[in-house]
Amino acid sequence: MTERLHTLPNGFRIVTEHMPGLQSASVGVWVSAGGRHERLEQNGIAHFLEHMAFKGTHRRSALQIAEEIENVGGYINAYTSREVTAYYARVLKDDVALALDVIADILMNPVFDTREIEIERGVILQEIGQSLDTPDDVVFDWLQEAAFPDQPIGRTILGPSDKVSGFSREDLQGFVAEHYGPEQLILSAAGAVDHDAIVALAEDLFGGLKPRSTVEAEQGRFVSGERREVKALEQAHFAMAFEAPGYRDDDFYTAQIFSTAFGGGMSSRLFQEIREKRGLCYSIFSQIGSYSDTGLMTIYSGTSGSEIGGLADLTVDELKRAAEDMSAEEIDRARTQMKAGLLMGLESPSSRAERLARVLGIWGRVPDISETVARIDAVEAADVRRFAEAVASRGEVAMALYGPVEKARDLGAITRRLAA
Repeated sequence: MTERLHTLPNGFRIVTEHMPGLQSASVGVWVSAGGRHERLEQNGIAHFLEHMAFKGTHRRSALQIAEEIENVGGYINAYTSREVTAYYARVLKDDVALALDVIADILMNPVFDTREIEIERGVILQEIGQSLDTPDDVVFDWLQEAAFPDQPIGRTILGPSDKVSGFSREDLQGFVAEHYGPEQLILSAAGAVDHDAIVALAEDLFGGLKPRSTVEAEQGRFVSGERREVKALEQAHFAMAFEAPGYRDDDFYTAQIFSTAFGGGMSSRLFQEIREKRGLCYSIFSQIGSYSDTGLMTIYSGTSGSEIGGLADLTVDELKRAAEDMSAEEIDRARTQMKAGLLMGLESPSSRAERLARVLGIWGRVPDISETVARIDAVEAADVRRFAEAVASRGEVAMALYGPVEKARDLGAITRRLAA
């Protein structure tokens, strides 16, 4: 497999990876503009813009966008995260040029028809309503806000209904003008692709974009905080978070290995101690969510209202104990899980294209997979226990609770237990 990178004179980057033996390809454009690049009054507009991209251009109607891709058996979609918005397609190798032309069209020539804006506004408001009716979605949004209060990185990606209800055509155009410059775009393609052919296409489609200044996101600042709401649900949803390393931090892989060993699978400490041995919950896990400058180690569980107090205590106790006695066997198992997940996840062109865009956006280069594996292998047991001790001793934690949570410990009680 061959990874190749090219940058146009205007700063637009193209990265590809040819995967021999495949008949299909994944191609897309990743934009370095997501929820954390919005001002307060814009909260939700990056996601709104993603929806509007498929609602018609000066060359194609919304139906034609869908038909041109589906007529060749392809698939087109998009997503918005806190740091990027991605527009991508999966097609057969002979249709790569078509897919790239459609993606360029929806990015550079959107009509933003006012009637379509109103239709899609209704769709997004329904999406927000559906999210609010999903407790394990709500609790993670609350946790993000509790950890990063009054900051763009702490706001929801969908945005609040009152702001989404007010976005205008001019607002959408303004966000594009501010954040969709060539330096903020990465064209990534993997599978049955020809690098030189894609570069030539990109020069025709994107080479005319004028460079513009890049708007930097506000630095994330983790803050201890709590958000809870008592509601008559069947389950009490409990989530807590500690600050974790960003992508560029030296401890990034250390944190990933620790989180996997602590709560990343059925053999993890949390699952074994709290679910298997004590039966206090159905689901419990920990995970790391990283950004360019910071991150969160999140622990989540759904349990009964009567068990939530004991579950929280045990979770804190297990975290403290891990700093003292997490074994080399646990760490090696987590390391193997990480490497297997990484390598198995890169067997599809879609995953490859996603990785290429992500790492290029983070590091400005594409490290070989062997380099990533070597960094995972370089993490030692002492590093993992040191990280666990730092998390437990720092005493800074954010919490979100939703449902029958009257018996849940408050933030002060959790903090004191961490310090004990």
